Amino acid sequence: MAELADAQGLGPCVPLGRVGSTPIARSCSEKDALKGGKMKDLFSTRFASKMHYSKIALVIIMAAINFFAGCCRQYSSQAPPVSDKVEPMLTGKFEPTWESLKQYKCPEWYRDAKFGIWAHWGPQCEPERGDWYARNMYSERGWQARSHRENYGHPSQFGFKDVINEWKAENWNPDKLMQLYKRAGAQYFFALANHHDNFDNYDSKYQPWNSVNIGPKKDIIGLWAKAARKYGLRFGVSAHAAHAWTWYETAQGADANGEYAGVPYDGKLTKEDGKGKWWEGYDPQDLYAQNHEPGSNRNIHEIWHWDKSKGCSIPDDAYCEKFYNRTIDLINKYKPDAIYFDDTVLPLYPVSDVGMRIAAHFYNTSMKWNKGKLEAVLTGKILNEQQRQCLIWDIERGQSNKIEPYVWQTCTCIGSWHYDRGIYDRHRYKKVKDVVHMLIDIVSKNGNMLLSIPIRGDGTIDDDEVAFLEGMAEWMDINRECIFGTRPWKVFGEGPAMEEAAELNAQGFNEGRGKPFSSEDVRFTTKGDTLYAIVLGWPTKELHIKSLGTASGLVDKPIKDIELLGSSEEIKWSRDEQALTIKPATNKPSDIAVVFKIKM
Repeated sequence: MAELADAQGLGPCVPLGRVGSTPIARSCSEKDALKGGKMKDLFSTRFASKMHYSKIALVIIMAAINFFAGCCRQYSSQAPPVSDKVEPMLTGKFEPTWESLKQYKCPEWYRDAKFGIWAHWGPQCEPERGDWYARNMYSERGWQARSHRENYGHPSQFGFKDVINEWKAENWNPDKLMQLYKRAGAQYFFALANHHDNFDNYDSKYQPWNSVNIGPKKDIIGLWAKAARKYGLRFGVSAHAAHAWTWYETAQGADANGEYAGVPYDGKLTKEDGKGKWWEGYDPQDLYAQNHEPGSNRNIHEIWHWDKSKGCSIPDDAYCEKFYNRTIDLINKYKPDAIYFDDTVLPLYPVSDVGMRIAAHFYNTSMKWNKGKLEAVLTGKILNEQQRQCLIWDIERGQSNKIEPYVWQTCTCIGSWHYDRGIYDRHRYKKVKDVVHMLIDIVSKNGNMLLSIPIRGDGTIDDDEVAFLEGMAEWMDINRECIFGTRPWKVFGEGPAMEEAAELNAQGFNEGRGKPFSSEDVRFTTKGDTLYAIVLGWPTKELHIKSLGTASGLVDKPIKDIELLGSSEEIKWSRDEQALTIKPATNKPSDIAVVFKIKM
């Protein structure tokens, strides 16, 4: 910059700062120009000064363009390609672009199914201390870290790799559990293929840390799939391991105080460190994936979307390719009907096209398996309107407040995602009533529910969970026809709970934040010429359903008859402009929710 100023006769210039690595210079003042002996007139000096400001502006503009271009590259739908030489992406109708994936149509089996049960079960259930154990144990504070030290020892000496070796699943009976899930009403079943802990619960070709080699020594996914198909349930897998890169960064740390101050946790161990130990021959980096500098931002939720500008460490190509190969292997080997991804949009999006390629492969493969018919279901989170045409939108622990144009899903759990003994000891699982109300509300809005029932490390569920599933079965035995095979009506319902519905936050998380449902709340589903008016409680006084009044304009056929599911009692009703009025019945089929079957 100084050389440029001298060439224009203005003398040396003082830099104001930098844009990136480019210095920004201040043009010399008129006084400095004269003092420098340069006999330029005032006009020339001012002209030169303006030229400098123009150049400064140009530098700033170009820097801004480069910055925003970088952001666009990071969030472009055309993410950097991953190699598929080892596990080729099956080509066909679908390509790894949003425009191509928009051809997706939700299969009818999923629209009809409405309710699935999920075994969110893996080695993190072994300690029975709740979700995200494998991350939170690597800390100096926190109840899970304290529990780990009390039960296993310091994480420099007994890390999560060692917890995996303790997990034996010795009492697991997938056949017995599947019978119970089906009795509770499940039409499809999901099993955890891997979690953020990066351990594969199947016979994995690309991840040596898997349930066949270590821990249970069983093909967990293979056995779940066999049981689900035996009892006529569609089978799905959930894959969460794309986030291990950042999620496990806590394992690179060390205590700041105490006896083990400065002693590294086991997150940086390598294969060579295993000589003479139980894990000899295995590389902990295949599990922990911590051969990188951790990101500057330790708040995992702020960097969940792989935003480098927020201090996220971005995975290298080898990591992305390995996740891709593992997932394609999972699809090809077990032929799932559905895949759940615990990711914003898709795995590793937008820093890699891994997720896009997996989606295209899964859809094309499904059509190959089903003689040209697409039967695949693939879920993603925080989807925009375009992406909801390409995938099934999953809302975690929450639900939409309207009838959605495309089928969607709520995923939730009666307790902690991974088994937490404390919730059982305090009898704090969700109540059957609350889950049934959620299911009804979700179905009335064109959604499905995937419900996790936590499993203990040994492969069993506790007696509170058995009682819960039996309670679901009892309600389903009477009322299942208002759920399965139905479609949303013209409006989803009416009642006071609609007035205080909580808004969605990020992945969802509005569950239980609105006004509780009551017998004044009604939800609608429909099947053929039948309309189901589902009352979320037992109405002890006259029920006035305004949406079914003649003035509402919503009912275009006369009502022929009304019956109460689970009762042979004759229902007394009348209809005028204001509402359909139903007299209180004496035979109460359920305290949870009752269903009036309205025949048109």
